[in-house]
Amino acid sequence: MPNADAIRWFKSQFQSKIEAAVQDTPFTLDMLTAIACQETGYIWNILRKQLEPPEVLALCVGDTLDADKGRRAFPRTKADLIAKPNGREMFDIARKALLDLAKYIPAFQGAASNPNKFCHGFGIFQYDLQFFLVDPDYFLQKRYADFGVCLAKAIEELKSKLKKLGWQGKATLTDYEMTAVAIAYNTGRFTPSKGLKQGYFDGHKYYGESVFDFIRLSKTVTVDTVSPAPFAAPEPGTAPVPPPTPVTATGKLYVVDVLETLLNVRREPVIPPSNTTANVVAKLPDGHLIRTVTNKKENGFLEVETSLNGALIHGYVFAEYLKPAPGAAEVPVAAPAPISPDTGVTAVYMPRKPGSVTKRTAPASAHSLNESGQPGRKGDTAEMRRAELATIIDWLAVDNPTHKRYQPQRGLTFCNIYAHDYCFLAGCYLPRVWWTSAAVEALAQGKAVEPLYGKTIDEQRANDLFRWLRDFGLRFGWRQTGTLSKLQLEVNQGAVGLIVARRKNDGLSGHIVAVVPETESHSARRSADGEVIAPLQSQAGTTNFRYGTGKRDWWKDVTFAEFAFWLHA
Repeated sequence: MPNADAIRWFKSQFQSKIEAAVQDTPFTLDMLTAIACQETGYIWNILRKQLEPPEVLALCVGDTLDADKGRRAFPRTKADLIAKPNGREMFDIARKALLDLAKYIPAFQGAASNPNKFCHGFGIFQYDLQFFLVDPDYFLQKRYADFGVCLAKAIEELKSKLKKLGWQGKATLTDYEMTAVAIAYNTGRFTPSKGLKQGYFDGHKYYGESVFDFIRLSKTVTVDTVSPAPFAAPEPGTAPVPPPTPVTATGKLYVVDVLETLLNVRREPVIPPSNTTANVVAKLPDGHLIRTVTNKKENGFLEVETSLNGALIHGYVFAEYLKPAPGAAEVPVAAPAPISPDTGVTAVYMPRKPGSVTKRTAPASAHSLNESGQPGRKGDTAEMRRAELATIIDWLAVDNPTHKRYQPQRGLTFCNIYAHDYCFLAGCYLPRVWWTSAAVEALAQGKAVEPLYGKTIDEQRANDLFRWLRDFGLRFGWRQTGTLSKLQLEVNQGAVGLIVARRKNDGLSGHIVAVVPETESHSARRSADGEVIAPLQSQAGTTNFRYGTGKRDWWKDVTFAEFAFWLHA
């Protein structure tokens, strides 16, 4: 399948034509590149190394058929095709296309050996032969070999699917929305509750999952020396997590004025009487800067936007807990550091005796794992990273009773240790031990501090990890995200995700779980409108599981003071 080099070739050939064609549409160069990669990339990525672009375009055909029992559209067989006007001529073209393609791509030689088989997909964006009945000249005159004609057909079809989804008024689309339109392009429909697991399934992943992967990959590739790529190409073992979303509201600026508590941001301007925390989307600290979306109160609430440790937060807050911020200009948007610090307050691990080994089968301790053969995350594609994270989950095997490190005992649970181990193997720093306050102060002054258990370092429980992520997470590459849908979407690209909640009673355990990539057999739960309502999680706790969606909104339980969703590339 196409890689970054293939996308670079595609853009070098067709970028200017695509950018001109998508003017006044919400479609983008990266979206059309992704569709071309998914539809015929397995063809042109091979042919580009042997042929000139016009020859490549002429051979961008595929999807062979004869007596296809799974196909409902015309034609299903050779007989179906030749029975129509000009059908014999069309069969000859479709048959010759298959034979010509098989000369360059061995995978098509088996189909070519059957005299009844022929191609039914034509053009780099694949226009199906079912449209021969209404647009015969496109096929008979081989207009599919003209990139401009193919592009116009694709955009026309994408516009119709955009309208079908009710998005024709949108000026821009998110990567997810572009993929939804592409799924409709492939299947004729998009079902929000299914997420990206829709469209053609190749036995490994769905059309929608592939297109989204290609959009993200395309965004790291540029042939324009003036404009940088939207995303920097990630280092192997890291995901192309987008930068934090800026605040776009243009209303008045306020600061949170709550003194001794946190300010609830709610999805709607109401407090549900049966469950007062049900619609809470975030909690803001005293002194936090926000901007109103409108200045009209509803039930005493104002609609607001803000950024919290990199997360765009949108919702409603009680107006009486805000005060004007006349000296402020904009809501600051924090971004995670690209690399962890190597001076000052740096990562710390529990010292160990030379030659000692910390195993999963041993009881929980303050040490990080150092077994031989530990898996890691080193892949340079989303597919590889997902597979590597799945390998880490299966290797840790949190539900294996012989892995005593994670098994609850005497009222103790070990969500913090499991989260640390998962992040540690994935190459993200989440402390098992951390510097004491005095040590942090000394390190910040440039002093050398030796890690000494109980003196300069302490073990970190879930409550401690909540505070660590809040206070130090950005320095070590972590940032918050505002919704479960965004969290799951980025984790599915091979990023590392966490949900962490702090207990009101600090003497009791908080909770932290890893949010993990969806698999063919394990998925997040989504609402009818497609929003993730329970991400796919992996945890140690009262109950240990490798994959599950757990109790919905467990982090909003009344026993928790606050919660957050965190991402690491």
